[in-house]
Parts: sequence; structure tokens; C-alpha cells
Amino acid sequence: MKTDDALHKELLSAWEETYKKGQLTLWIFLSLKEGPKYVSGLQESIERFSKGTIHAEEQSLYRTLRKYYHLKMVDFSAGKGHKGPDRKYYHLTPLGASLLQSFVERNIQLFFEEPLKELLLNDSITAKK
Repeated sequence: MKTDDALHKELLSAWEETYKKGQLTLWIFLSLKEGPKYVSGLQESIERFSKGTIHAEEQSLYRTLRKYYHLKMVDFSAGKGHKGPDRKYYHLTPLGASLLQSFVERNIQLFFEEPLKELLLNDSITAKK
């Protein structure tokens, strides 16, 4: 039988894995809002913004960027690589920027409003046993 601590860690890990998969678009768009980036720059930005809790695989980023390129949410331009061939520098299109803003207004800003903010920042949690 698992200890409460082991069960806590297992459940938290499973929850975070589900959360991370569902939030990849948000992290990509936030990173691109900061400015144009190539894929490894996106990876670095996502890890920096998430304080190391989110690690996006290169293939996942390419697949996602390709999908959003076809939906006209992301575009790219060629730019010089540091040592090798030209790189694709991705950026948000006006549609992508508008969608990000709408998503933030509908789904993120509510976390900064009372009473949800109070619930999130309150350390004491009441649970029925």
C-alpha cells in the first residue's frame, strides 16, 4: 500500500502531465508574443516561463507549429542560423495574437479576480475526510 506522500506525488505527476499536454498552445503563443523564435528558442522560452516545469519536445513543437501555420495562426520567416543553415523564425499572425488575447481574457484573467485569487493564494485547504 502506498503512503500518502507517494500517492500524492503520483497523482500530482499524472495531473501535471495532462495539464502540460493541454497547455502547449498557450505556452507556444506566450513565447511567440515575446517575439519571433526558432524552435530551440521556443523550447528555452517555455522552460524559462514555466520555471522548468514544462519541457516541450522538438517534434511536438514542429508538429504544433505546422498545424497552426496551416490555420494561419503562426507564420515564419527565414533567418540566419548561428553556425548552420537558415532557420525558420516563427511569429504570431494577427489572427494568432487575437486568439491569444481572447483566450487570456476568457480563461486566464479570471485567476486574478477575487474570490478565485483568494482561494489560489490561501495556504489552508479544507477537505472532508
